[in-house]
Amino acid sequence: MHEFTYLFLAFLAFGLALRGWLNIRQARHVQAHRNRVPEAFSSVVSVEDHRKAADYTVAKAQVGRWDMVISAALLLVFTLGGGIDWLDQLWRQTALHPYLLGAVVILSVLLLSALAELPLSVYSTFVIEERFGFNRSTPGLFIADLFKGLALMLLLGVPLLLATLWFMNATGKFWWLWVWALWMGFSLLLTWAFPTFIAPLFNKFSPLADATLRDRIEKLLDRCGFQSSGIFVMDGSKRSAHGNAYFTGVGRSKRIVFFDTLMTDLDHDEIEAVLAHELGHFKRKHVTKRLVVSALASLVALALLGWLIDKTWFYTALGVTTPSHHTALLIFMLALPVFTYPLTPLGSLFSRRHEFEADAFAVEHAQAASLESALVTLYRENASTLTPDPLHSAFYDSHPPALTRIARLRETGA
Repeated sequence: MHEFTYLFLAFLAFGLALRGWLNIRQARHVQAHRNRVPEAFSSVVSVEDHRKAADYTVAKAQVGRWDMVISAALLLVFTLGGGIDWLDQLWRQTALHPYLLGAVVILSVLLLSALAELPLSVYSTFVIEERFGFNRSTPGLFIADLFKGLALMLLLGVPLLLATLWFMNATGKFWWLWVWALWMGFSLLLTWAFPTFIAPLFNKFSPLADATLRDRIEKLLDRCGFQSSGIFVMDGSKRSAHGNAYFTGVGRSKRIVFFDTLMTDLDHDEIEAVLAHELGHFKRKHVTKRLVVSALASLVALALLGWLIDKTWFYTALGVTTPSHHTALLIFMLALPVFTYPLTPLGSLFSRRHEFEADAFAVEHAQAASLESALVTLYRENASTLTPDPLHSAFYDSHPPALTRIARLRETGA
């Protein structure tokens, strides 16, 4: 085997071991604190709710272990197991145009991966989520979502893949700069189109009907200097009992979306505080910063692929016998996460700092006590554990642990 093969296997084994260790730590830590509500939450979270959150976290951790195994097995089958090479040789027999051949090979791998992971998705939705009272989806709706997702992947993914492969072939040594520009443009287009054309395919969005709440929100938006195309309530309860709120879109297509479940769980003061937190992300330019980081990371990754694409060992070390632009792109997309996984804590730290900044902004424009009570309600209603393992949380969590976040909020709002 080539030296790069050993390096790939070493990083894969390290990542699996680290994932498994963190997963077990999380389950054990949460289980050990299952019967005692943290003092800061003892008056607002019952022992029963705390136990439910612990059991839910442990159940998801168990599913996570299976996901690790399945993902690693698929990766090995497609690369060192010769799966990509077999599919590539199979489709070459059809005499398709080179660009179409590349798109079909890549889509075949994505589709087979989705099929292999489908049973775990079904189990998570109809067993785990059902057991804890969160699932509202039906088999019919689940299947409809799958086909809609597949249709979107073909409608949007095929043209993008064809354009990518054309740029890789037609623009010379620095093709990766052109592909990067293409991907950034497509990302912005998708962000613009999502709220108006894509999201309504899956959910119903209704203008906020509560006139009193709408008036409060509009005043908050004016105070914060934020303009949007509207305030909408999404029928999130169609699929899940979990609650959430988010901003979506760019430019004039920006809109504020509340899950209908959130509207029933929180009062007006709490909803205003949650919205102020979300506005904090906008005003502190967190979305822009994340886009910049993502764009730079994509540029570096594509530049690396631009160097690797002419190296024969890159293909043979990952199980491909016939070098091509589409197999280079495919094995790079599959192998890159293996090498970047150790960087996960940096992204998590970056995100948690943004959450603290958004909380601080919210306290300036809404009541700190309302944001605290809203967060506690969301922790309880979403069965989010109040006692995560510190190492697991530091490695993965995009939001600060509940105890840390509430403590910081109290300090900021004091």
